[in-house]
Amino acid sequence: MSLVGRVAIVTGSGGGLGRAHALYLARQGAKLVVNDLSQDSADTVAAEIVAAGGEAVAIAASVTDETAIAAMVEHVLQRWGRIDILVNNAGILRDRSFTKMTIDDFRLVVDVHLIGAAICTKAVWETMRGQQYGRIVMTTSSSGLYGNFGQANYGAAKMALVGLMQTLAIEGDKYGIRVNCLAPTAATQMTHGVLSEESLILLAPELVSPGLLALTGEDAPTRAILCAGAGNFATAHVTLTEGLYAGAGDDAGARVAAKWDTVSARKDEIVPAYGFTQAEREIAAAGAPSLVAATLR
Repeated sequence: MSLVGRVAIVTGSGGGLGRAHALYLARQGAKLVVNDLSQDSADTVAAEIVAAGGEAVAIAASVTDETAIAAMVEHVLQRWGRIDILVNNAGILRDRSFTKMTIDDFRLVVDVHLIGAAICTKAVWETMRGQQYGRIVMTTSSSGLYGNFGQANYGAAKMALVGLMQTLAIEGDKYGIRVNCLAPTAATQMTHGVLSEESLILLAPELVSPGLLALTGEDAPTRAILCAGAGNFATAHVTLTEGLYAGAGDDAGARVAAKWDTVSARKDEIVPAYGFTQAEREIAAAGAPSLVAATLR
């Protein structure tokens, strides 16, 4: 039980994948804050944890409600004095082709997944900075990493969470805060009707949750994207190819188009340590490496 003494918040944990996450972290010894829109659902999961010998509190709050989330965090701090782990799991679907999708449906999905995760993370950030320890998990998706038909809103929100993770991991590093992404494939209420029944059986949510141990433990990485489903675990990466220096002038575009295979060749691609790696390489390719300012980092 490697998470003994740790306090974990799992949003959207009244059922489905969030419930599996909460039960798994509790079995590892963590004290659990079961958050959900439904108090009854949260109570049920918290009762399961307590019945198994763990500690848990159920708090109903929407992740999009800053006041409610702030109150939840304050309640947890008064009860247990710290918050070590936040798993941003809460989410919804409003699938349809972009042609038929309303902006209201686009905005709602982004609001829950992205803004909700930002609200919850902001609410625990200063606590984690102050205690010099924190583990935050964003829930991304293959829909964001690679795209899926009918999920423009969901994919946009999920890829945005990767960007949020990348920056917060850099900002939190010196405070002992490690931030990662989990990209789950699981049979939940959100995936019924999308996957076949045979696939749903193989993709039990309980087979995803063990990946959380690697992302929330003492030796957790930071800026990792862990893909998990059916008991299989892999990592995804945002990479940068070596590219091609096409120079300036009106014919630069034509050179890029003509040498597209070179521009996109993945043989020597890297995973940048920070965003300005791109600018540094571009300036170096132009023959002026001395112009790369340390402040860009």
